Order: sequence, then C-alpha cells, then structure tokens
Amino acid sequence: MTGQPTAPIGAAENKIAFQGELGAYSHMACLAKFPDMEVLPCPSFEDAMAATKNGLARLAMIPIENSTAGRVADIHILLPDSGLYIIGEHFETIRHCLLCHKDASEETLTRVTSHVQAIGQCRKNLRAMGLERLPFADTAGSAKHVAEVGDPTLGAIASELAAEVHGLKILRKNFQDEGHNTTRFVVLSQTPVTVDEIEGPVMTSFTFEVRNIPAALYKALGGFATNSVNMTKLESYYESDSFTATEFYADIEGHEGMENVHRAMEELRFHTKRVRILGTYGQERPRGMS
Repeated sequence: MTGQPTAPIGAAENKIAFQGELGAYSHMACLAKFPDMEVLPCPSFEDAMAATKNGLARLAMIPIENSTAGRVADIHILLPDSGLYIIGEHFETIRHCLLCHKDASEETLTRVTSHVQAIGQCRKNLRAMGLERLPFADTAGSAKHVAEVGDPTLGAIASELAAEVHGLKILRKNFQDEGHNTTRFVVLSQTPVTVDEIEGPVMTSFTFEVRNIPAALYKALGGFATNSVNMTKLESYYESDSFTATEFYADIEGHEGMENVHRAMEELRFHTKRVRILGTYGQERPRGMS
C-alpha cells in the first residue's frame, strides 16, 4: 500500500491491531484496508496502541470520528502521547444488522443489546419493533454475548461479519435509521511516512495548546487563512479535568514541505504553547474546497 513504512522483522510484521472483538467494525476496516494482514483484537484503544508501540503488531486501526455520533471519545487524548504516527486513513460505511441466535426469530425477540451508539443509530426501528434496549461495551461483543447465552428473546446489533464470526442469524440487514453512517479510521505506526512515499493529496494532523491570552485562537489560526491552507477539521478538548488548558485537534490539507503550509505552521507555533504533529499521510477521500 502507498505510504506505509517498511515492516520490522519478526512475527508481528504482518499484524494490525484494533479495539474490540472479532467481527467489530474496526475488524472490517482492517480487512478492507489491509486484506492480507492478520488482525490482533485488543480490549481497549490503549491496548491496541500499546501492541503497536511494543512491536506485537505493525499497525493499529483506530476510529477517530463518526458521521452520525461525532468524535470517538478519548482518541484525541491518547494519540499525542502514544508514541505512534498517523500514516493513513480509512472510511468505513457502517451497516448495522439485527442478529439473533439460530433458534430465535423476530417473534421471539423482546430485547436487543449493543453499543449505545449503535442502539441510538437504530432507535426508530427498535421502537417500531417494541424491543427493550440493553447497552453493551461494543457491537461485536454484544454479538458474542448473544451467541454464548443462546436466549431466543435476546438480539444484538452488530455487523454482518460479527454474525459470521459468532454463528448468528441475520434477521434484518441495513437496520440503521439513516444510510449515511460512516466512520473515519486512522492507521497508526511506530514509524512516520515521508512525503516522498505518498502519492496524491496529503493530509497533516496535529494538536496544539493556545496561550492564555485574549483572541489566542484567532491569532493562532490566522496564518491558515492568509496562506490559503484548507483546515478540514478543528475540535477542542480538555486533556485534564482542570478546564484551564484547552487543547485543539486539527486536520489540514498539505504538508510542512509546502511553502504556504510552512508559513501557516510557523505562525501557529508563535501563538501557541506547543504543537504536536501526529502524522502526514495520503488522503483516502478528497477534501478539496469547492
């Protein structure tokens, strides 16, 4: 694949880590982006990143935002200190399925379990069917749970892959209320890619903390406007519970080897306490201004 670093020597060189059980949407993203790699399921985002940092996997596939639910909690905080770099991105269309045990049917179901976001994305259909909603840690885990308990009154909302992995029956496909549900993933590695390794349009992701002065954010971002750098994403978050230091996550088109981006980043650094570059990588989808 374009823009990937050379794999380290060892058994983990062909593994990609993700958070969740087999059959998770992160698992599907791994198969779509890297069909020849082995997957390494991990209990948490931190575990998936640590597995990559410690050499148990070459890459990690981590969700960063969803078109319906917004940003994925904790990722902005975990990424800067992970010791990893973003080397790619992937957009995965989320198509929920209503799953059940092989001996169950729509007539026997009274309850459904899944991640709270998946439940929310299917709330109209769940209400129409009169099903009680039971939150679970993740979608694929809920499918595994339904398979293990074998209760014909209990269903799960998860992927078609989860049904295949855990031997469940698919009662309904495309169970989500809206069709435009997409999750953006970032691919992480110990080693960043160089601009020369990337073909096509480029993204750069970074975090920064503004100085505690009036109009600090306005001044920090002014260079992107005056130098015609397209900022496609800007989100604020707090790194601690003190609410005293606001951090920002940003995506821009281009890289610091470009003169206009270099000038914009220089101005950003002048008006901020710190800037952390998370990675420069190829765009999977164009972000060009219309």
